[in-house]
Parts: sequence; structure tokens; C-alpha cells
Amino acid sequence: MAERTPSQDAASVHPEAFRDHLRKLDQHQWWLWSSTVLVLILLTVAVASFAFPALLSREQTTYSFYLNQAVRSLVGIVLLFAVYLVYQQSMIMRMRNQLSDQIQSIAKVQTLTDEVYKLAALDQLTGLYNRRSGEHRLAEEISRAVRHQRPLTLLLIDLDGLKLINDKMGHAAGDLVLKGFAERLQKAIRGSDLAVRLGGDEFMVLLPECRAEEVGHVIGRVEGLEVDYNGTVIPCRFSRGWTDFKPGETPEELLKRADEALYSNKRAGKQNALAQSKHIPQSVV
Repeated sequence: MAERTPSQDAASVHPEAFRDHLRKLDQHQWWLWSSTVLVLILLTVAVASFAFPALLSREQTTYSFYLNQAVRSLVGIVLLFAVYLVYQQSMIMRMRNQLSDQIQSIAKVQTLTDEVYKLAALDQLTGLYNRRSGEHRLAEEISRAVRHQRPLTLLLIDLDGLKLINDKMGHAAGDLVLKGFAERLQKAIRGSDLAVRLGGDEFMVLLPECRAEEVGHVIGRVEGLEVDYNGTVIPCRFSRGWTDFKPGETPEELLKRADEALYSNKRAGKQNALAQSKHIPQSVV
């Protein structure tokens, strides 16, 4: 289940609601103009119905007097209706301007909310969730796993040889490796999973409803990554450790067990870091 972001909360007062109001105003305006045309046509017909018999009649009697009175009354009604139309149109235009201003204000607030959210919840280099957001989400996923009695797997990843890459090729190369790995990791997981950069070269992946034996599929999609930095191909190797959540344990205890599995794998695979160093040109920097 995807985490609800502050930008989504801000979207509860969505500009689309104001656009709906604008569309309704347009409909009202259309009906107002349509009724105006209809009333004018009816009044014209009414005036003609009074005037036409008078033209055919030879008598200039009381009928003509009433005809003049009727025409004057109709003209007065037309003028009153015209004043009413002008007033309604001015009110509609004022409402449209107010709604437009509100839409622009909300759009600016939403943009600022998104920016603040990115600064507070996301890692600026990789675009993954940062440590604080990841730990908060871990607690939520543990509660959900307990509530629904569903499995939860925690995967920790540590890039091998990143310090050596930074020392030999510069931090720009190291940053490129981190961004490339984060992008590959994000594509390797499901929409319900969560990838987190804990800091430095450490990553955490939350895998709800995923057994530990199924983590190999995620690892397989991440392995084999190579990053090209100024014509130099840098193989991206990493250590990994994962474990299933046990009912009753705290997030700290789950993290500790996954961390122990990670460092057990790291100790067993130190030769990977040595092999990686052979691919880094000694003459660079």
C-alpha cells in the first residue's frame, strides 16, 4: 500500500474543484445568454403582435391608446431585464476572477508543498526515501504485518568499494554510481515496496508480503549493473542481507537482525571489493 504524501493531502483541496465551479459558471452564463435571446425574441413577437393589428386597423381609438401603453410597458420590461443581465454578468465575471486567483494561489501552495516534502522525505542525490522516512514507514509496515498477519521482509544493501571509487575517481563518479544503483533498485521492486537510502552507501528495501526466499528475484534484477563514467566502466557490486519480520519484535530488532545478515555476507565477500579495485584506473585523479 503506497504511503500518502503531504502533496496528496494538500490535493484534498484540489484546483480541479475550482475548475468544476468555473465550468458550472460557464454553464450558467450560457443559460443566461440563451434566456436573454429567448426573452428578447418573445418580447419582439409580443410587440409585433400588438403593432400589426394596429397597422391594419383604420380606427385611431382607445385601441391605439392601449397599444401605446402596452408597447411602453414592454420597453420598460426590456430595459429592466437588460439591467438585470448586466448585473448578473458583472457578478459572474467577478466570481470567475476570484476563482482564478484562488486556483493560482492553491497551485503555488501545492508546488511549495511538493518541494518541502521532497526536502523533508527524499534523499536529494538519489530521489529515494531518506532514512527518517524509511524508519517511519518501517514502523507502519510492521504494524500492518501484525494487523493482517502478512509477511514482511527487510533487505539491507551496502555498496562495495564506494570509498575507493571516491578516492581514485572523485566524488562525481561515486555519486553517479549511487544514482545509477538507486535507479536500478527502484525499477527492481514492486509498487508496494519501498527503497530507502539510509546514508552513504547503505540502502534499505521494505518488501511487504514477500518471503525471504523470494528476495533473490529482487537481487537478481539489481545485479550486473555497470556505470559508465567518462569512458570508464565501473562495475557496481554490493553486499546484501535480509530477514523476515518475527511477530513481537520491534523495528530496531528487525533492523539489527538484517544488519547482522548484511555484515555476515560482507565479511564472506570481501574479495568482491578487491576485485572491483582492479577495474579502477590508478592514474585517474
